[in-house]
Amino acid sequence: MKISKRQTNRAFTLIEMVLVLAIVALLVGAGIVNLTGVLDRGKEKRVKMDISTLTSALRAYEMDAGFVPTTGQGIDALVHEPSTQPKPKRWKASMKKVIQDPWARDYQYRAPGTKNPESFDIFSFGPDGIESADDIGNWDD
Repeated sequence: MKISKRQTNRAFTLIEMVLVLAIVALLVGAGIVNLTGVLDRGKEKRVKMDISTLTSALRAYEMDAGFVPTTGQGIDALVHEPSTQPKPKRWKASMKKVIQDPWARDYQYRAPGTKNPESFDIFSFGPDGIESADDIGNWDD
Protein backbone atom coordinates (compact mmCIF):
# COMPACT_ATOMS: atom_id res chain seq x y z
CA MET A 1 0.00 0.00 0.00
CA LYS A 2 1.36 3.34 -1.00
CA ILE A 3 0.78 6.46 1.09
CA SER A 4 0.58 9.43 -1.14
CA LYS A 5 0.11 12.14 1.42
CA ARG A 6 2.80 13.02 3.80
CA GLN A 7 1.92 12.25 7.45
CA THR A 8 2.20 15.18 9.84
CA ASN A 9 3.24 14.89 13.47
CA ARG A 10 0.75 16.21 15.94
CA ALA A 11 3.01 17.22 18.82
CA PHE A 12 3.97 20.36 20.67
CA THR A 13 7.24 21.97 19.84
CA LEU A 14 9.76 22.79 22.54
CA ILE A 15 9.09 26.52 22.11
CA GLU A 16 5.36 26.06 22.65
CA MET A 17 5.96 24.06 25.83
CA VAL A 18 8.41 26.61 27.23
CA LEU A 19 5.98 29.42 26.44
CA VAL A 20 3.11 27.67 28.28
CA LEU A 21 5.33 26.94 31.30
CA ALA A 22 6.45 30.59 31.41
CA ILE A 23 2.83 31.79 31.41
CA VAL A 24 1.89 29.35 34.18
CA ALA A 25 4.90 30.49 36.25
CA LEU A 26 3.86 34.15 35.87
CA LEU A 27 0.31 33.41 36.97
CA VAL A 28 1.47 31.41 40.00
CA GLY A 29 3.94 34.15 40.96
CA ALA A 30 1.25 36.83 40.75
CA GLY A 31 -1.08 34.70 42.87
CA ILE A 32 1.52 34.24 45.59
CA VAL A 33 2.23 37.98 45.78
CA ASN A 34 -1.49 38.73 46.13
CA LEU A 35 -1.97 35.96 48.70
CA THR A 36 0.64 37.46 51.03
CA GLY A 37 -1.45 40.60 51.50
CA VAL A 38 -4.54 38.53 52.23
CA LEU A 39 -2.76 36.60 54.99
CA ASP A 40 -1.53 39.82 56.62
CA ARG A 41 -5.02 41.33 56.60
CA GLY A 42 -6.39 38.10 58.06
CA LYS A 43 -3.91 38.23 60.95
CA GLU A 44 -4.85 41.85 61.67
CA LYS A 45 -8.56 40.93 61.75
CA ARG A 46 -7.82 38.04 64.10
CA VAL A 47 -5.97 40.39 66.47
CA LYS A 48 -8.96 42.73 66.53
CA MET A 49 -11.31 39.84 67.31
CA ASP A 50 -8.97 38.56 70.05
CA ILE A 51 -8.81 42.05 71.58
CA SER A 52 -12.60 42.21 71.57
CA THR A 53 -12.73 38.83 73.33
CA LEU A 54 -10.16 39.92 75.91
CA THR A 55 -12.01 43.19 76.51
CA SER A 56 -15.25 41.30 77.15
CA ALA A 57 -13.47 38.94 79.55
CA LEU A 58 -11.89 41.87 81.40
CA ARG A 59 -15.29 43.55 81.74
CA ALA A 60 -16.69 40.30 83.19
CA TYR A 61 -13.73 40.17 85.63
CA GLU A 62 -14.45 43.78 86.58
CA MET A 63 -18.09 42.94 87.27
CA ASP A 64 -17.07 40.13 89.64
CA ALA A 65 -14.04 41.76 91.29
CA GLY A 66 -15.06 45.41 91.26
CA PHE A 67 -11.88 46.41 89.38
CA VAL A 68 -9.73 45.28 86.46
CA PRO A 69 -6.46 43.41 87.06
CA THR A 70 -3.32 45.44 87.62
CA THR A 71 -0.62 45.57 84.97
CA GLY A 72 1.43 43.15 87.07
CA GLN A 73 -1.43 40.67 87.33
CA GLY A 74 -2.03 41.01 83.61
CA ILE A 75 -4.52 39.11 81.53
CA ASP A 76 -3.38 35.93 83.25
CA ALA A 77 -5.83 37.00 85.99
CA LEU A 78 -8.60 35.97 83.59
CA VAL A 79 -7.40 32.36 83.79
CA HIS A 80 -5.70 32.06 87.21
CA GLU A 81 -6.78 33.72 90.44
CA PRO A 82 -4.34 36.53 91.28
CA SER A 83 -2.07 35.93 94.24
CA THR A 84 -0.98 39.58 94.53
CA GLN A 85 -2.91 42.58 95.81
CA PRO A 86 -5.50 43.72 95.06
CA LYS A 87 -7.16 40.33 95.23
CA PRO A 88 -10.69 40.12 93.88
CA LYS A 89 -13.52 39.56 96.37
CA ARG A 90 -15.13 37.09 93.99
CA TRP A 91 -13.13 35.40 91.30
CA LYS A 92 -13.98 32.95 88.59
CA ALA A 93 -12.09 32.18 85.42
CA SER A 94 -13.25 34.37 82.56
CA MET A 95 -11.29 32.33 80.00
CA LYS A 96 -10.02 28.76 79.75
CA LYS A 97 -6.53 29.78 78.61
CA VAL A 98 -4.55 32.88 77.75
CA ILE A 99 -4.59 33.40 74.00
CA GLN A 100 -1.64 34.53 71.88
CA ASP A 101 -1.56 36.77 68.84
CA PRO A 102 -1.09 35.32 65.31
CA TRP A 103 2.68 35.74 65.63
CA ALA A 104 2.69 33.41 68.70
CA ARG A 105 3.37 36.21 71.21
CA ASP A 106 1.42 37.17 74.32
CA TYR A 107 -0.97 40.09 74.15
CA GLN A 108 0.20 43.11 76.14
CA TYR A 109 -1.89 44.65 78.91
CA ARG A 110 -1.61 47.91 80.86
CA ALA A 111 -3.94 49.25 83.53
CA PRO A 112 -4.34 52.14 83.52
CA GLY A 113 -3.53 52.39 79.85
CA THR A 114 -1.30 54.94 78.19
CA LYS A 115 -3.67 55.21 75.21
CA ASN A 116 -6.79 54.69 77.37
CA PRO A 117 -5.87 56.37 80.69
CA GLU A 118 -9.38 55.95 82.10
CA SER A 119 -9.37 52.24 81.35
CA PHE A 120 -6.80 49.73 80.09
CA ASP A 121 -4.76 48.98 76.98
CA ILE A 122 -4.72 45.56 75.34
CA PHE A 123 -2.50 45.26 72.30
CA SER A 124 -0.30 43.16 70.07
CA PHE A 125 3.15 44.30 69.06
CA GLY A 126 2.22 43.28 65.51
CA PRO A 127 4.46 41.53 63.01
CA ASP A 128 7.71 43.21 64.09
CA GLY A 129 7.39 42.07 67.73
CA ILE A 130 8.37 45.43 69.25
CA GLU A 131 6.38 48.38 70.50
CA SER A 132 6.09 50.65 67.48
CA ALA A 133 3.62 52.37 65.15
CA ASP A 134 2.32 49.04 63.75
CA ASP A 135 0.90 47.90 67.13
CA ILE A 136 -2.75 46.86 67.06
CA GLY A 137 -4.71 47.69 70.19
CA ASN A 138 -8.07 48.47 71.74
CA TRP A 139 -7.54 52.13 70.85
CA ASP A 140 -7.80 51.31 67.10
CA ASP A 141 -11.59 50.94 67.09
